[in-house]
Amino acid sequence: MTEQADTEPQGDLCIRTLAMPADTNANGDIFGGWLLSQMDVGGGVFVTKLAKSRTVTVAIEAMNFRKAVYVGDLVSVYANLVRVGRTSITVHLEAWAHRRGERHPFLVTDGNFTYVSIDDHGRPQPISRSDKPIAT
Repeated sequence: MTEQADTEPQGDLCIRTLAMPADTNANGDIFGGWLLSQMDVGGGVFVTKLAKSRTVTVAIEAMNFRKAVYVGDLVSVYANLVRVGRTSITVHLEAWAHRRGERHPFLVTDGNFTYVSIDDHGRPQPISRSDKPIAT
């Protein structure tokens, strides 16, 4: 990860949501599972546009929980394409929080999520390569 990646979001904005009291753990912080689910939703939005089909999450790798998220933080998820395979797409997702009273958002969590394109019967299907950016 570059120094720039720690100072400003990288990729396409996929989802933005507000952390609410119902999303807290026993310590009163936002539950990591809630944050993970928001990232998964954002990644799903991103890859469904690329795959032009239904997709399912098959793997989550290299998760880094960097800072706590608190009630009232505005959480934004950004996606960067990592790889397009025959039936799968891997994206790097970043979750950034903007806290009341602070001027700039900060990186709270990031990781790699892999999704598989599926047909109407839930079976993996090839991803059409037309109109797809080439993974770098």
